[in-house]
Amino acid sequence: MSLSTINGQQVSKICLGTMTWGQQNTEAEAHDQISFALDHGINFMDAAEMYPVPPRAETQGLTETYIGSWFAKTGQRDKWTLATKATGPREEFGFLRNGPNFSKAHLTEAVEGSLRRLQTETIDLYQLHWPERPTNCFGYRGYSHMEYDQWTPLEDVLQTIDELIKSGKIRGFGLSNETPWGVMKFLQIAEQEGLPKIQSIQNPYSLLNRSFEVGLAEVAHREDVGLLAYSPLAMGLLSGKYLNGAKPEGSRLSLFERFDRYSSATTWEATEKYCALAEAHDLNPAQMALAFVNTRPFVLSNIIGATSLAQLKQNLESMQVALSREVLSGIKEIHKALPDPAP
Repeated sequence: MSLSTINGQQVSKICLGTMTWGQQNTEAEAHDQISFALDHGINFMDAAEMYPVPPRAETQGLTETYIGSWFAKTGQRDKWTLATKATGPREEFGFLRNGPNFSKAHLTEAVEGSLRRLQTETIDLYQLHWPERPTNCFGYRGYSHMEYDQWTPLEDVLQTIDELIKSGKIRGFGLSNETPWGVMKFLQIAEQEGLPKIQSIQNPYSLLNRSFEVGLAEVAHREDVGLLAYSPLAMGLLSGKYLNGAKPEGSRLSLFERFDRYSSATTWEATEKYCALAEAHDLNPAQMALAFVNTRPFVLSNIIGATSLAQLKQNLESMQVALSREVLSGIKEIHKALPDPAP
C-alpha cells in the first residue's frame, strides 16, 4: 500500500489548502503562507481553477495566479507536489450545463489555463472537481437517478487524461466529491483499457462528516486510492470559534451565507459536544479535530486552510497531537449519537 504518495513521491500528512487566496487573503498573505508551510515541513499544496471560493467571475483563477507568482519569485517549484482541479457543470455554483465540462476540448483548455496561471510546466495531480454526471455530493445524502442526463463518457475522460500525461502537462490523476460507483468505474475502465489509474479522491471528511467511511474507506484501502480530506474543520465550526452564536469578523460564516451543509441544529449540537470533549481533556478543539483526521489510515493527506499565519501554525501543530484512548472513546460516543450531521 502507498497511501502516502503521489506519483511515487512521499507527501506530507498535511496539505496546504488555498481556496481563500484572492478572496479573504491577499497575494502577499498567500506567499507568506506558502513559505511558512514549506519551512515547517509541508510539501503538498492543493488548488483549483475555480478558486477562490465562493466562485466569482472577477476573482476566478486568482488562487492559482498567487501560487504561480510565488514560484516565479522564489524558484522553488521543485519543493512542492502541486495539485489542482478542473471545473465541471454545477448549476448551484453558476456553472451551467452548456459551460465547463470534461470533454477533451474543455479539459485541455482548463489544464493549459492552470499551467499558465501557476507558471509551471506540469501539474503533479490533476483532479476532476466534482462529477460531471448528476449525483449526490455537496451536502446531498441521497441519490436521485436521472435516466437520460448526458455527460462525457468516462472512457473519453480517461483517454484525455492519458494524452495529458503523455504530453507532460500533468503527472497524475485524481477525483473529487466522488461516490463509490464513480471511483470503482474509473478504476475498472483504467484496468480494462490500460489507461491511467486514479491516485486519490478528495472528499469532505471531518468529525461532522464521516460518510467517507461507509463505502469509500474500503475502496481506498483495497484499491490504493487515498483520501485527500477537505473541510476537516467543517468550515471552522470544529475550532469552536462560532460557539454561542459568535461570528468572528472576517470568518467565512460571517462573510458568506452559502454553506447550508453546516447550518443544521444537529450540526451545532455535535459541534458543541466535540468542543466540550476537547476542553475536558485540555485539548485545542481544532487540533483535536485535525488530529483525528490525520490518524485515519485511509487518509493520504489532510487539506487545511487558514486565513492567518497564527491559524496555520496552530493547524500544523495538530501533527504532534496524540489522542488518548479516552478522547477516542468520547469521539466514538458522540458520533454514535449524532452521526454525520453535515454530509
